[in-house]
Formats: sequence, structure tokens, C-alpha cells
Amino acid sequence: MLNKYARAFFTRVLTPFAAFLIRRGVSPDTVTLLGTAGVMAGALVFYPRGEFFWGTVVITLFVFSDLVDGNMARQLGRSSRWGAFLDSTLDRVADGAIFGGFALWYAGNGDDNILCAVSIFCLASGQVVSYTKARGESIGLPVAVNGLVERAERLVISLVAAGFAGLHKFGVPGIQVLLPVALWIVAVGSLVTLIQRVVTVRRESAEADAEAAAHNSEATS
Repeated sequence: MLNKYARAFFTRVLTPFAAFLIRRGVSPDTVTLLGTAGVMAGALVFYPRGEFFWGTVVITLFVFSDLVDGNMARQLGRSSRWGAFLDSTLDRVADGAIFGGFALWYAGNGDDNILCAVSIFCLASGQVVSYTKARGESIGLPVAVNGLVERAERLVISLVAAGFAGLHKFGVPGIQVLLPVALWIVAVGSLVTLIQRVVTVRRESAEADAEAAAHNSEATS
């Protein structure tokens, strides 16, 4: 749902900014690289120290590069396989940094091994959810399923919760509980999404194999 509606809205909003960067001679790949570097800095510098509010502010400023670079490529008429590959690859790096930052906090001053494990599970399951779709499509299957918690949902849930949880340092009592709740939601939602995609790929592959067998039977008869 977020991919369908929010992405379209922010793409329209960021189009003038993308055009501005094009006029300044900035390339889409440069925006992709700088955006990923900014997200990693926000996640791995601030989150392990428990500075969730400022870390989320920094990440939010850079996470929109994921929309800006594609917008620039379309305006330039340069949409390419390389650009799509680079963008998708660095998305996984950025996601890993965010949940890795949470894990480092809970492994250190956060002092909660269970939430550290949940953060690591969110990191790993997010990567596998993306892989299942990419692998399914690489063997010719459509993987036609909208997962419960995909990348947009993972980021929105975790970043909004982290930002609000960071207000604890500004004197807001009890609000830090939002981050653990969000991590559990993302973990469970990612597991459900992974199961949805695996079941879909199994069904689609069985249908494709049956169709191929029927076609071969007709060809030999």
C-alpha cells in the first residue's frame, strides 16, 4: 500500500528537486551513493549511542534519495539495468545499517539481548524477503503477491518509532517503548511476508511446471 500510494505522492513532490540536481550536473548514481552513505552514517553513528531522534532525522533526509535518483533517471531518459541494480543493491545496504544500528544499541548500552536478536532477525528477514522475490523473478515467475510488510512498511514503522522513542531524551516519559514494539511488529510482519512469498513461488512454480509438462505432452502426441 505504501509503495503504491506514498511513493507516487513523494515522487511528484520531489520532481522539482530532481530537475534542480540535473541542471547542476549531478548524476542519478551520485545521488544513490550519497543517499546510502547518509543513511549509513545516521544509523551507525547515532543509533548505537541511543540517539534515535537525531539519527532518524539524518536518515529521513537521505532516505528520499531512493525516489530522487529514479526520478532523475526518468527525466534524463537514462533508466538502465545498471541503475536499477545499483539502487536495489544499495537499498539492502542501507536497510542493513538501520537494523544493524538498532542491534548495536541493544548489544551495548541498551543491554537487551532479546531485542538485539529481534533487530538482527529484522535485518536478516528483510534481506531474505527481497531475495525471494528477486530469485523467483530470475527463474521466470511473477511472484504476484503483495506482502504484509515490505520494504516501505519496514522503514516507516521502524523509523517513525525510533524517532518518537528518541524524544525520551527530551523528557517525554515512557515513549521509548515504541521502538521495541515496532521491532517486534516488523519481525513478525517480515516472517509473514516471507512465508507469503515462499508459498506463492511454490504455487507458481508448480503451475509453470504443470503447464510445461502439458505443452510437452501435446508436442509429442
